Amino acid sequence: MLRIMKILLAASVALWGLLGAVGNLANWNATTGAVAAVTSMSTFPGGPERWQATTNPAIILAGALFILLAKIATGLLCAGGSWRMWTARRADEAAFAQSKTLALAGCAVAIFMLFVGFAIIGEGWFEFWRSTELRETAGAPAFRYSGTIALIALLIASSDD
Repeated sequence: MLRIMKILLAASVALWGLLGAVGNLANWNATTGAVAAVTSMSTFPGGPERWQATTNPAIILAGALFILLAKIATGLLCAGGSWRMWTARRADEAAFAQSKTLALAGCAVAIFMLFVGFAIIGEGWFEFWRSTELRETAGAPAFRYSGTIALIALLIASSDD
């Protein structure tokens, strides 16, 4: 039963990544608009005058693509990992442990994107923690997602015995 739950959790991270990517693509203007709000620092007083604020379209596009591509990679890696785990669910512990690699890599990509993109770049560099709006709409969910995905990764990585 524990192996089945690990497979389902890996699949849920795949679903998070793929649905998130579809949402980002379907609402591309909102995706780039959110990145632009962060990079321009326009959602808090004095932000646009700070030296690191930018409206450079290349930086905005790079940020949006970073998010999109990381979600796609997360989804594909975790989906592939879920499938490998499913096919190895009745195998010995070593074989099942080996089957977890892609799912764990997918979780790591998601955590990396959320931590680097939102905590380091968004909050650290572009100071979106100063913005009540962005703190609630971007920072809080990113923290929830990264924490949840990290816990899922720890559970998947744990021994089955």
